[in-house]
Amino acid sequence: MLFSRQKNQLLARLATRFPALAKKFTDSYIPRANSGDIPWVRPEVPLHQAKLALVTTAGIHHPEQQPFDMNDPNGDPSYRAVDGNRLFADFTITHDYYDHSDADKDPNIILPLDRMREMVEEKKLGSLATIHYSFMGHIDGPHIDTLIHQTAVEVARKLLEDKVDVVLLTPG
Repeated sequence: MLFSRQKNQLLARLATRFPALAKKFTDSYIPRANSGDIPWVRPEVPLHQAKLALVTTAGIHHPEQQPFDMNDPNGDPSYRAVDGNRLFADFTITHDYYDHSDADKDPNIILPLDRMREMVEEKKLGSLATIHYSFMGHIDGPHIDTLIHQTAVEVARKLLEDKVDVVLLTPG
């Protein structure tokens, strides 16, 4: 398992440094067939009054939280609720399928909390949720159904309970 993780990390670094290699990976990707229209809901309040939460597929979490499972070839469909008030002072990234060396230095690259705080200060955004959510971006096989029918539904329910108006999804 360790060798597999090291191989994935090496491939991610190489793909970052050699765009032609990254293109080979992306060109070989076959997306899953869509089962219908993508749901779209217009925000009910203007952005300058809206409460925003961030959701990322970058695999960021607090060190005391369980790491994402990088040993499962189908990925990990679970999520981590992260505290925006302390995340950048205390975080780790568990995701081998992208080179996160820059995000390790500045996590705003994957979760732009500081930029959203600036938008709140500038009155362009109403407020920020305290709790944000992190997933692992590599989900495949049977875990896709788990993500769609269980974990994403749980997170959506929690966002509604927190009275979040808008969600910004950021990739890893």
